[in-house]
Amino acid sequence: MATEAPAHGGYLDILRAPHAARLLTGTLVGRLPNGTGPVAMTLFVRDQGGSYTLAGGLIAAYGVANAVGQPLLGRAVDLKGQPRVQLPAAVLSALGMALFALTGIGHLPLAYAAVVLAGFFTPPLEGGLRALWPSVLGREDRVHRAYALDAVAQEVMFTVGPLLVTLLVALRSPAAALLVINVLGVLGALAVVLSEPSRAWRSAPREAHWLGALRSPGLLALLGSFFFVGLALGSITVSAVAYADERGTPGVYGWLMAALGLGALAGGVLYGARQWSGAPERRLRGLVLLLAVCYLPLLLTPGPAAMTGLSVLSGVFLAPALACAFVVVDRHAPRGTVTEAFSWLVTTFGVGAALGSAVAGPAVELAGTVTGFAVAAAGGLVAFLVLLATGRALRVTPDPGAGTVPAAPAGPGDAARHADPGGVPEAVHTEKNAR
Repeated sequence: MATEAPAHGGYLDILRAPHAARLLTGTLVGRLPNGTGPVAMTLFVRDQGGSYTLAGGLIAAYGVANAVGQPLLGRAVDLKGQPRVQLPAAVLSALGMALFALTGIGHLPLAYAAVVLAGFFTPPLEGGLRALWPSVLGREDRVHRAYALDAVAQEVMFTVGPLLVTLLVALRSPAAALLVINVLGVLGALAVVLSEPSRAWRSAPREAHWLGALRSPGLLALLGSFFFVGLALGSITVSAVAYADERGTPGVYGWLMAALGLGALAGGVLYGARQWSGAPERRLRGLVLLLAVCYLPLLLTPGPAAMTGLSVLSGVFLAPALACAFVVVDRHAPRGTVTEAFSWLVTTFGVGAALGSAVAGPAVELAGTVTGFAVAAAGGLVAFLVLLATGRALRVTPDPGAGTVPAAPAGPGDAARHADPGGVPEAVHTEKNAR
């Protein structure tokens, strides 16, 4: 069930909260190096005379290192705090990419070492932001809307970021683009870690366990599902290239990807504009099912204009599914592991996307473009089936005392504003905001 959000509870209400706009903007800018890395690295390698195969190998090394580093750095943030991990990691990542930009591909072991350094130390700003929202916004409904805003902002970043790289390449060179993007990344991380919420944030006490966040059955179920959501998205990327080549119009690829992003943007805006009741785990199953259903029409592979429309449709439920997944992660992350848990979601989604690209390539070559889009539809369906099969694990929410703290009102007059319609103060699963 959904109701329209009141005027004071919309996105502007989120952005007007102290520190919110700074944290969101700083996180998006800080993530530019990671979001634009594959594009910038490909252009740089080609400018150096390298092959697409070499570019793919370097990007794969960067991606694997990133997948390994994100949950480890996320756990370090939970243990040590944000400034002591995020900023040094951002600097080390930027130094790795600067080494790659300045030394080029003449000495391949050094090139691979540089991109591995850059990928591994990519700061977990995405998970860190979601850990900060409860202490910044307080009320549960505002935190959930911030998750939707976060998902929408990601679509904007993945649209604007490659355009910025292209502009920098046109004005200067691919090496300059790599350097500038990574300097911006450090500045974004700096803006976040110097903010009062980031400096004040402390993780809740955690149980010493080598599995960390992965000891939660509900979180494992969610990660299993979103691995296949990532697989579906990765296969669409490759299949769209094949579709454009098949039609003899390479430029169509850009339109299809932009259309998918537009659909996700629109879906995220509409999703966040409403207040949702009921268990988010149940709502997530519905959203992932709708996401899978919307992948099916892509198998028709009509003309470019119709295919662009279908691409918009295929993206509509992506941002809402991600926003709802953020809520589910927050509910199931064991005490003291929230940043690590969000980082695992980023890693799992990314690994799934990489595998989707790897699977769709041979599928397209062996059986045509339609088969590539069939991989996407199958990935979406399996993601739904995983959520369906693990319903029991997702129904088991951790002991409220283990990871939920009430949103503390600033004064007696705030109690009513922090209460739900039944008069019970709202609570959010959040980490301790200790000074």
